[in-house]
Amino acid sequence: MTLYAETSAVLRWLFAEDGGEEIRARLAAATKVTTSRLTLIEIRRVVRRAEREARLDAAQAADLLGVFAQAASTWAILEISDEVAHRSGEAFPIEPVRTLDAIHLASALFLRQALPDLSVLSSGERVRANAKALGMGTCV
Repeated sequence: MTLYAETSAVLRWLFAEDGGEEIRARLAAATKVTTSRLTLIEIRRVVRRAEREARLDAAQAADLLGVFAQAASTWAILEISDEVAHRSGEAFPIEPVRTLDAIHLASALFLRQALPDLSVLSSGERVRANAKALGMGTCV
């Protein structure tokens, strides 16, 4: 199975939240994992914010970023192209869709052109519902 790893799922795994172990297992079992450059940015921002708010110390933040960097080094990273940016501004089946979620959905749609078995791995209910309505598989 080819997965599009959306930020909410990756964060759930990294922060060992409910369902995080299942997400880790799905990522490990995937034949290919893809994501947007946006996910890399969002992960770093969330970890930095957690450190700034003293929910993580510097060593824990570095560990999380290291685990993420190791995993992401094997993933296919899609840049935010003009096509993805344009599609992000268009309507989705189930509105409203937040801006960053729209970028993820547009990225998954773009990738599905070359990867027809693509499933969206997300803990966001609206992202999964839209992905499903757009004809993609979903999992959490």
